[in-house]
Amino acid sequence: QVRLVESGGGLVQAGGSLTLSCRASGRTEGRDAMGWFRRAPGKEREFVAATSWGGGTTYYADSVKGRFTISRDNAKNIIELQMNNLKPEDSAVYYCARSLSAVPYSDYTRYRYWGQGTQVNVSS
Repeated sequence: QVRLVESGGGLVQAGGSLTLSCRASGRTEGRDAMGWFRRAPGKEREFVAATSWGGGTTYYADSVKGRFTISRDNAKNIIELQMNNLKPEDSAVYYCARSLSAVPYSDYTRYRYWGQGTQVNVSS
């Protein structure tokens, strides 16, 4: 089992920045991909970004490309999502997820473990 705990959400004005963190605990010895997803009220879960175990392969949703950066520190079992130039449409609950695969898929069904989520609100 792997437990994931997100932090760093909050309220920010449009154009501002936030950094989300996700700490993993438990059976974290696998070289698994990790990702961030989000869900806004009334919308489906949406892929945001994903990274391979070593961080050498990353993928981003088109809507966040150039504004968000995913990174991970395996020694600390942490991944982060640096979010810049935030827009009101970025408002959502953001979830950290860990796959059982080394490949950083954008498909949420490829991820086995999920955090509880952290709320991000961007005011206009």
